[in-house]
Amino acid sequence: MKTQNLIIYKYISLYHILDELNLDLNFKILLEENENFLKNRIRNLDNYLIISKKKSIDIKNLFVVNDLPNNIFKLLEKINLEFLRHHFNSQSEVKIKEYTINFNSRMMLNNQVTLKLTEKEINTIFYLSKSIKPISINELQNKVWSYQSDIETHTVETHIYRLRKKIFNTFNDSEFILSKKNGYQIK
Repeated sequence: MKTQNLIIYKYISLYHILDELNLDLNFKILLEENENFLKNRIRNLDNYLIISKKKSIDIKNLFVVNDLPNNIFKLLEKINLEFLRHHFNSQSEVKIKEYTINFNSRMMLNNQVTLKLTEKEINTIFYLSKSIKPISINELQNKVWSYQSDIETHTVETHIYRLRKKIFNTFNDSEFILSKKNGYQIK
């Protein structure tokens, strides 16, 4: 798992409190007092949360805490929930070709046009997009459907056919999932 970084921005009292508990926390604590230094620091981080007293800057992953709670464990719980929320949101949308795939809503988007997908369709698209080579029907059966390779079935072919038809009918794109002699591919 990537290191979680909690950047405390212009909130020195909170920094001192959390710094005392540093050994018991599951995130790295950083202090920043200057907005330009803060922007420079987050350029090199991908798993971070900024905590501040007020929303004075326009930066993503900002968590505003106006007043400290009476119980430090409540604050730590809120911080951990914010890390989870940001992690969930950051992984919800993936760009595949010219489309945005939202895994949370199971939507495929392009130029304000949306297509609702099933969980299997999302999983199929995601699995195909991760490979640079065509994926065989047997591999899709094993990895996406969890079927045994010795089972005789046309589930994968039928499913891919219907998915390609849905994409073509919505986006007029017959090249999103390519049918190759040794499987299917998104490239």
